[in-house]
Amino acid sequence: MPKKGGKHAEMGKEMQAQCKRAKVEAACSPSIMNFENPDSLFGSLISPIKQEMFFREYWEQKPLLVRRNDPLVAAYYQSLFQLSDLKELCSQGLYYGRDVNICRCMNGKKKVLNKEGKVNYMQLKKDFDQKKATIQFHQPQRFKEELWKIQEKLECYFGSLVGSNVYITPQGSQGLPPHYDDVEVFILQLEGEKHWRLYKPTVHLAREYNVESEDRIGNPTHEFILKPGDLLYFPRGTIHQADTPLGISYSTHVTISTYQNNSWGDFLLDAIPGLVFDTAKEDVALRTSIPRQLLMQVDIADSTKKLSSLLRRLADHLENTRELRSSDMKKDFIMNRLPPCLGCDADPLMPGGKLPKIDSKIRLQFRDHAIITVEPDQENSVSIMKPPLYAWGGECEGRELLLWTLHLTEGFTFFSFFFSQQTHGLRFPLSYLDALKQLWRSSAVYVKELNLNSDEEKENLALSLWTECLIEVL
Repeated sequence: MPKKGGKHAEMGKEMQAQCKRAKVEAACSPSIMNFENPDSLFGSLISPIKQEMFFREYWEQKPLLVRRNDPLVAAYYQSLFQLSDLKELCSQGLYYGRDVNICRCMNGKKKVLNKEGKVNYMQLKKDFDQKKATIQFHQPQRFKEELWKIQEKLECYFGSLVGSNVYITPQGSQGLPPHYDDVEVFILQLEGEKHWRLYKPTVHLAREYNVESEDRIGNPTHEFILKPGDLLYFPRGTIHQADTPLGISYSTHVTISTYQNNSWGDFLLDAIPGLVFDTAKEDVALRTSIPRQLLMQVDIADSTKKLSSLLRRLADHLENTRELRSSDMKKDFIMNRLPPCLGCDADPLMPGGKLPKIDSKIRLQFRDHAIITVEPDQENSVSIMKPPLYAWGGECEGRELLLWTLHLTEGFTFFSFFFSQQTHGLRFPLSYLDALKQLWRSSAVYVKELNLNSDEEKENLALSLWTECLIEVL
């Protein structure tokens, strides 16, 4: 929804030109990705490997190399990001550290060659050509719509944040020393060729980034050359290093990563406090005092039996619990995930078409971005959240921000709608919760079939959500 009288209204011909350019680029490089839904997108990313086989044999277990040898795939990958894009991007105001890192691996160590302040393209090219430095470009999806679409769909698919970096390395050079990461990694080779060496993990499914010395990692378990259109996956903890071979002018690849701090251990750390809080309300054993001076003791061996007993009581309570309280992990995902990419069409952000009536059939918009969660800080409360939406304008400054959050608390519901700095609110009774869940779970539903007591309530809910673009009338 364009902000009235704001930046969106002022962009005029510049915005239209950017949209036309994006459409021309898309026409020249037809997408080989299937964006119909998150499942089809991931399927097309790892094709011809089937998803069932990928998760059975490779995910968190071992690397996967997919060689495409397909000109269409190579052309599409090249359109995602190119070395030639840097000149125009630098003119938009990039900064060292925030947007770009310049580095080179020397004697097994990473040497950062960043300057201060804004990135000058001629200086950047000089470091690239003369110092054989790798250009690491952060979050390229901010500038490339197709990458945004890929990452947004992958976040829906995994239910986890997805990040990306582009690496451009000149011939005969290496940007980073041997290391392992705390993320699942997908490498898409965009331009040129890259020589990769992978090694057996020293820490399986690592929880942090770490550099490893050459004398510790042994011989490579995998060694190969990536060419445009190829895809490489490897699990977190996989030690790796890569260089651009001599005779290849440069290599460009994008690293897409996910599942950082997204393990069962992380989830337990996040969910246990809420579980303890809820269980203590019903179980007096958790409300009894700890022994005197327990906090002053170094050795608490005498209390471990009691703690084990309480943990078993928590486990028993968990088995009968339908919902865990909202966690920081979920909030972090909601607030930091990528919004749906709407291209140059902002129509889905504006109410339009027929008003919902009692006989109307409706469905939730942006269902993959709607999350219902129990709030931890309010008694008997639940939220349904939808993250920001961006109307793509080709530049960060040209995108309009929208954010919806729906908070249901005891006795009433507070619905917040954010557009840039503006906030609006709607209120509903908590009795609307079942109807909201019904909307979220259904592909479509008739207003008259919503789980509410009266037709008036059903129409009011539908109209209120339609006004804020959360549903569409079919």
